[in-house]
Amino acid sequence: MSRIGKMPITVPAGVTVTVDEDTVKVKGPKGELTQSIPQGIIFDQDNGVLTVSRPNDSKVMRSCHGLCRALVFNMVKGVTEGFTQALEIQGTGYRAAKAGDIVTLSVGYSHPVEWKDGEGYTLEVPAPNSIVVSGICKQRVGEIAAQIRRVRPPEPYHGKGIRYAGEVVRLKAGKAGAK
Repeated sequence: MSRIGKMPITVPAGVTVTVDEDTVKVKGPKGELTQSIPQGIIFDQDNGVLTVSRPNDSKVMRSCHGLCRALVFNMVKGVTEGFTQALEIQGTGYRAAKAGDIVTLSVGYSHPVEWKDGEGYTLEVPAPNSIVVSGICKQRVGEIAAQIRRVRPPEPYHGKGIRYAGEVVRLKAGKAGAK
């Protein structure tokens, strides 16, 4: 039995979970999310507790059991609390600024790179050297943070670039000086 799949999901007050044949819809105070699920996964809802089970122990059902539970749990958490991913900008002259719903990144290129708030996520710039991506879908927030990081990933010699908050970049030793 899947250790993740057999854990129950507590559905807080104000959140409704609707299970159809192949989709799960979660609606809460922050918004609504929909996820398609494989046929055969069974959701049982009793007194604010949602449990996930599988009909048999086939390889496909075993592989989908924990995944479906984790996806639905993230949906419930997203519509109640939301998700955030913080990014740090390091480097001389590297900075971010927000004007309206557009974030402008100056990260050493000949032109500024612009990102606009999109559907399902918002960008905040609490300081010139940090960016916070927030939204209700964990997958979307993580993907947008990864795309912003990809604009200028941290380089291994000086550590300059965009990195996740708390990410450790191992620096390499440069060329040895001439003797």
